[in-house]
Amino acid sequence: MKWHQAHTTWFFETFVLRPFLADYKPFRDEFRWLFNSYYNSIGEEPPEKRLRAAFSRPSLDDVIAFRMHVDEAMEKLFAGRVHDEAARRIVLGLNHEQQHQELMLTDIKHAFFSNPLHLAHYAAPLAPGPDAALEIGWHSFGGDVIEIGYRIDSANCLDFCFDNETPRHKVYLEAFRIANRSVTCREYLEFMSAAAYARPEFWLSEGWEAVRQQGWRAPLYWERDATESTGWRIFTLRGWHPLSALLDTPVCHVSFFEADAFARWRGCRLPGEAEWELAANGSSIHGNLLDTGRLHPAIASGDGIEQLFGDLWEWTASPYTGYPGYKPVPGALGEYNGKFMSGQMILRGGSCVTPGSHLRASYRNFFQPATRWQFTGIRLAA
Repeated sequence: MKWHQAHTTWFFETFVLRPFLADYKPFRDEFRWLFNSYYNSIGEEPPEKRLRAAFSRPSLDDVIAFRMHVDEAMEKLFAGRVHDEAARRIVLGLNHEQQHQELMLTDIKHAFFSNPLHLAHYAAPLAPGPDAALEIGWHSFGGDVIEIGYRIDSANCLDFCFDNETPRHKVYLEAFRIANRSVTCREYLEFMSAAAYARPEFWLSEGWEAVRQQGWRAPLYWERDATESTGWRIFTLRGWHPLSALLDTPVCHVSFFEADAFARWRGCRLPGEAEWELAANGSSIHGNLLDTGRLHPAIASGDGIEQLFGDLWEWTASPYTGYPGYKPVPGALGEYNGKFMSGQMILRGGSCVTPGSHLRASYRNFFQPATRWQFTGIRLAA
């Protein structure tokens, strides 16, 4: 948590205060490289990222003092005229900080699960939801040429999207169907009961290697429990819960490989990101997001295409590449997204730990296909 706090503070010091506040004095010179994440244009960074969770110094008091130092300097910046480019970077920094608010909760969950005491972040149990999930249903879309990507208001320097959401462009889609909700734990348990983790015909080659090497037999945070009727329990930010109490909630903490294998097993596929964005266009940004305080996926209820925003980041079948005509922003900030366009898959929609104001239909998240620690889930297409 110290690293997240210090790195988000570092962002404002590095990209706003150093270039735009004439008399700014950095808090500590060594913080310039210590809290750099991956901006090679800025300079060095710590060689081992796992140290982020283990360093004892600087102390928490030092990190908080760093934050206060930067906050005071930002107030001084705001007292004068803020340059348009500085304003753009400040808005980027705020969105960057929202990303880390989400990452902090996923890191807390992983840290508490890894601790032999299996600590709960919140003591209160999960509130009950509807009695059962919606029956899985399908929404059909005809083949057509559509536009995806963010439509920038060039006259407004505070209008924001990440550079990887642009440029807006045309895509041809064949007719398709998309499921009305996310795949549930009950449905995923059927996949497991069919010995699908031992059947290579459902798995991509790299996914099958991951299953064998990592010993996957269930989603992350599922653990055998002989006292439970289903044989499993699930670790949440509110501690352990029997799987029987969560059967109709969306299955989460699955990799792209597991999502893809499940879809194949069901005779379906994952949606492409353009299909997902078409389905989400016109939907308001509401759902089980960080703002609800639940911090775990909830049972779907209602009409229409449910759970597009919140609950889980949904894996798509689309690799993370630049849109036609994509150009990263100039300078070091161009490293924010563009340099990761290799070996990653796109996710859409946000999760139960994503701030609601952070999202839009064009938002493109991305992770390596074996990633399981993030709140990731499955929506079927056909």
